[in-house]
Amino acid sequence: MVTIDGVDFKIDEPLPFDDCWFSYKYNHAGLRYEMGVCIQTGWIVWLNGPFPPGEYSDLAITRMGLNQALERDEKYLADSGYREPDGWAESPNGLNNEDQKMKQKARVRHECINGWFKNFGVLKQCFTMHHRSKHGMVTRAIANVLQMKIKSDDPPFQVVYDDNTYVFKHTISLTLLGWKRVHHHGACSQ
Repeated sequence: MVTIDGVDFKIDEPLPFDDCWFSYKYNHAGLRYEMGVCIQTGWIVWLNGPFPPGEYSDLAITRMGLNQALERDEKYLADSGYREPDGWAESPNGLNNEDQKMKQKARVRHECINGWFKNFGVLKQCFTMHHRSKHGMVTRAIANVLQMKIKSDDPPFQVVYDDNTYVFKHTISLTLLGWKRVHHHGACSQ
């Protein structure tokens, strides 16, 4: 199973002004990505974007990408912004029980990994508009660097997750040369 979350990065305000670039997360122009992290390993297994955040909500991005890649019985953990009837998201239900605490820890770890992206100055500061077309390439390169860090010497904090109900069967694995689809059953490890 994976956690899914949207992450926005600031960009220079495009001219002429257009609401499509507005990120409510920053109250500034930005680009939005959808990222998936394997709950068992902490590996980055999905990255979709960039999208103009004023036009595409997290849920809209998921409907166009991840939901198309999943089989009907597959689920993912996400915040309440992904909730929809008969959807794929397992989101907070308001209960304060062990199951919800376990899921919250997985979502918190995901937010930590989102933050790691912003340790890179190129994504922490405003990305210049005349290079906006390269934002996706830069973000994917940083995802590869972080993936190597996670796999080799500095994994994020471990999340103990016990849920045999759903298995994320199709994961996206990063390689140094780019992205490739990896099909396997069970955990997100290879």
